[in-house]
Amino acid sequence: MRLKEDEIMNQNEQRVYLIEKLLEEQPEYKGMNIPSDTAGQKRLLRSLMNVRMPRGIDDEFAQIQDAYLQQVNADRGVVMLDDLDERQPDLYLWQGDITRLKVGAIVNAANSGMTGCYQPCHNCIDNCIHTYAGIQLRNYCCELMRRQGHEEPTGQAKITPAFNLPCDYVIHTVGPVVQGRLTRRHEQLLASCYESCLRIADENGVESIAFCCISTGVFMFPNERAAQIAVQTVRDYKAQTNSNIKVIFNVFKENDRQIYEQLLR
Repeated sequence: MRLKEDEIMNQNEQRVYLIEKLLEEQPEYKGMNIPSDTAGQKRLLRSLMNVRMPRGIDDEFAQIQDAYLQQVNADRGVVMLDDLDERQPDLYLWQGDITRLKVGAIVNAANSGMTGCYQPCHNCIDNCIHTYAGIQLRNYCCELMRRQGHEEPTGQAKITPAFNLPCDYVIHTVGPVVQGRLTRRHEQLLASCYESCLRIADENGVESIAFCCISTGVFMFPNERAAQIAVQTVRDYKAQTNSNIKVIFNVFKENDRQIYEQLLR
């Protein structure tokens, strides 16, 4: 079903429509009051999208959700590759929200289930990417995993459309979790994440890729060593394959920015 021209909604109406439809899907939320303020509505909508299990959506919901998210993403500010500083040939450093980048692909630090973070409004990159891409991304990942028939191994990568994000693709990889002492195996698996992402990007004609800080944070890989492995693996891959792919090291925290500044001098 397509909305008629005279039925086009403004952004507030779109948000309320999406909330109402998502609440209707969940009997346990029946009678829940929708906040009257914009911030409260945005939190509720994101929460409902985050906890929604993979299942189909009708054409009207998809149309309204896509229009809403595309405007939200535009309002947040799209960052182009030309806006970034090239620190070394084909290597860039940028501090900010990776979901704002209009590049060939952004890398998602996923979990082995590969269908996103289900914790409402969690600030992890997995949650943010699925939130601003839209419900279709979780459904697409779920179908990938259904066909695969098992959890995603650490160190590999899968590519999906980006749906409502400004980038063209999302490349999902599961990094190693460091519990206790950092081992050589942890380092090998992290290097494999970067190499797998680069390889699948090149196989799909992706000309630029933005890496988050894979496995740091809750996966507990030491930040400085993770950055060293990231930069060295990218350099080695480009030297060995003669790849022309442009690589953006995306950081969010100031500590990580300083580490990459040193490595890319």
